[in-house]
Amino acid sequence: MSNQDPDQTRRAGRALDAANFFLADVRDGLGPYLAVYLLTEQHWDEARIGLVMSIATIAGIVAQTPAGALVDATRAKRLVMAVAAIMVTSASLSLPLFPTFLPVAISQGIAQAAAVIFPPAIAAVSLGIFGHAAFTGRIGRNETFNHAGNAVAAGLAGLSAYWFGPAVVFYLLGAMAVASLASILAIPERAIDHDLARGLHDADGDSPHEQPSGLAVLLTCRPLLVFAICVLLFHLSNAAMLPLVGQKLALQDRNMGTSLMSACIVAAQIVMVPFAMLVGARADSWGHKRFFLAALLILPIRGALYTLSDNPFWLVGVQLLDGVGAGIFGAIFPVIVADLMRNTGRFNVAQGAVITAQSIGAALSTALAGFVVVGAGYSAAFITLGAVAAIGAVICFLALPETRHGALPPRGKTAMPTSGIAAE
Repeated sequence: MSNQDPDQTRRAGRALDAANFFLADVRDGLGPYLAVYLLTEQHWDEARIGLVMSIATIAGIVAQTPAGALVDATRAKRLVMAVAAIMVTSASLSLPLFPTFLPVAISQGIAQAAAVIFPPAIAAVSLGIFGHAAFTGRIGRNETFNHAGNAVAAGLAGLSAYWFGPAVVFYLLGAMAVASLASILAIPERAIDHDLARGLHDADGDSPHEQPSGLAVLLTCRPLLVFAICVLLFHLSNAAMLPLVGQKLALQDRNMGTSLMSACIVAAQIVMVPFAMLVGARADSWGHKRFFLAALLILPIRGALYTLSDNPFWLVGVQLLDGVGAGIFGAIFPVIVADLMRNTGRFNVAQGAVITAQSIGAALSTALAGFVVVGAGYSAAFITLGAVAAIGAVICFLALPETRHGALPPRGKTAMPTSGIAAE
């Protein structure tokens, strides 16, 4: 796409900024607020909360890889994202009307299944507009706006919940959904190179694109399999930590539970912004593996620190470390997958496959943590989760190669096709 209109690219970039900002609240649905709502308003116990969250996550797992394949294949990426936003919002808003176990599990399963479209779709649109050479920087910018949107939404939720109660998060989600739909549809369709968006090489407008590799590449690329294992362990460790903190805070002060949870989220999201920017600015020169390893190593430290005090200010302070780990992970994840799938045309289905591993880890995390809390207490759960991440860090250090490629030509110049790591 050497003749791409620069004004159109700038408009697409601004629309992506807005989409990432407003989708921040929509893509996670109720997220950690679900645990607080069920604990304080519906009086569920921790094990039951963990079970329903795991059931919902497992339902979402079924959609992960097909969602990536759909993003690879479709040229209606904006429409797919808009429909997913409507489904997530509708399912979440139904929860106060049907708060018993089965309806909650079904509604959250629908929300999870629809939400899996957002990560591969946003990454695909970004790659299709800006190309490989600018992809790391663009993903860093996406994550910056995503975390800023999360911080603003959590701040609004916390202030509103203090006055109106935990149910206010449902209204906030609806408002963000409307804004996200407008932002998605503002992305110029003509700005997206759909072949490049699925991971085929940068090419001049007159040069033919390579044909996509077979799906077997997902199983024959050893570094992709290693990365998937590390991602699974990262989320097996990370996913349950914030809900557990929210439950501890809610048990200390029922009326302040949602507001304190929002303080935790805001604290982490504020920290995520500079770390996402750092990944976008420095990962290509410092190394992609180095950043991912740092994200893994933060989790054992965080888990240990949570056990030292139940003081709300301490818990919120420790939550800042979530901003470091999650900020790095969110920005480096699609970059590493794009590295591994360079020239295969399977970028988005590979994202879906690795996100499947991620979701398995998250599903097991909430169930594991819930049962450990019931059997041995919160401190034991935090230590267990931290140990899982330590194992992932060892595997990453020993088995995952550096994935970054050399310098790429500017957009519009044809690079010699290389198979990269994906051919290993």
